[in-house]
Amino acid sequence: MLRDEGNGRFLSSRVRDIRPSGIRAFFDLNEAGGDTISLGIGEPDFVTPERVREACIQALREGQTKYTSNAGLMELREEISAYMSGSFAVSYDPVREIFVTMGSSEAVDLALRAVIDPGDEVLIPAPSYIAYEPITHLHGGVIVEVPETAEGRFKLTAEALQAVITPRSKVLMINYPCNPTGAVMTESDWLPVTELIIRHNLVVISDEVYAELTYGRQHVSIASLPGMKERTIVVSGFSKAFAMTGWRVGYACGPYELIAGMLKIHQYTAMCAPTLAQIAALESLRYGMEAKDEMMASYNERRKLFVAGLNAIGLICHEPEGAFYAFPSIASTGFSSEQFALRLLKEAKVAVVPGHVFGTGGEGFVRCSYATSLVDLERALERIGRFTQRTVPV
Repeated sequence: MLRDEGNGRFLSSRVRDIRPSGIRAFFDLNEAGGDTISLGIGEPDFVTPERVREACIQALREGQTKYTSNAGLMELREEISAYMSGSFAVSYDPVREIFVTMGSSEAVDLALRAVIDPGDEVLIPAPSYIAYEPITHLHGGVIVEVPETAEGRFKLTAEALQAVITPRSKVLMINYPCNPTGAVMTESDWLPVTELIIRHNLVVISDEVYAELTYGRQHVSIASLPGMKERTIVVSGFSKAFAMTGWRVGYACGPYELIAGMLKIHQYTAMCAPTLAQIAALESLRYGMEAKDEMMASYNERRKLFVAGLNAIGLICHEPEGAFYAFPSIASTGFSSEQFALRLLKEAKVAVVPGHVFGTGGEGFVRCSYATSLVDLERALERIGRFTQRTVPV
């Protein structure tokens, strides 16, 4: 029998090299924090709408507990196809170009695994969602950050992308609307970027899980632009816009050859997404749009209050145009992102995520989720204001 010698010598070097999630670390600290207001976890404070839950309960009563096909329920794929076409102007064949995954996270993993060979460069705009780098590392890819700036509203630019492209560049991994910055790309923002993508023959993996959460403008999927559908894998899910985080159901759309490659891995690792979760997702697409819009209106109200409050207490924050995060600068405090987050948690009982965990461009910022009640957001602003007054030199 193997003995645990406490040195992790049986782990692969790639696993040993991965840092634990910075988001989960602050979540764990918050769990032991008593009267702490958490602005750390990117999860809706709404429960899944009642009609969706009831559809799942009814399916359970009927015994719908067996596997679906590897690609997922055909009815759900057909609804996803109609939804993508009607909402985001990009059409996919539900039989060959769409399949259902265990959350958008699995779709990201499968997409990277399907297209990366060891040594391929994966270009990741930064700051960005923290999972992309470790997943790339696990599959042997080389991570190359594409810097974004607060002055540029954290948008990807052709100039920044061109500066990092090499002959080994293969994948551009993007996430708009963006976690953690709330940045949104318009069609005019995308066009010079897509010219570069096509010229350098890059594959794009576009994480659009916040596509429904935009304020004042419609989300533009990069796959809808000329020449992009045939080289883009769109991944999305139901967690954020439909308040279904715990259901773990997402989807991937893209060219048949790439989707078939991802599905080949999926059938050996996950078999299929949970049947009851797929039934709930189907109900959300058919009958959950009104509830989605009501939640969206609430996020918008919170966004306005919270961003205005941050700026009023001296933490300069650009206005996020999507998702449900604010990304204020804490440069005026003189603290690093981690120092600020740790002291704010300890002294003011407010949990935020230090910006450095989202890549080098995140240092000097913290991520705050406003997917919580207006009452808690107001209380958090009061506590943050008192904290900065005590700690920032006059």
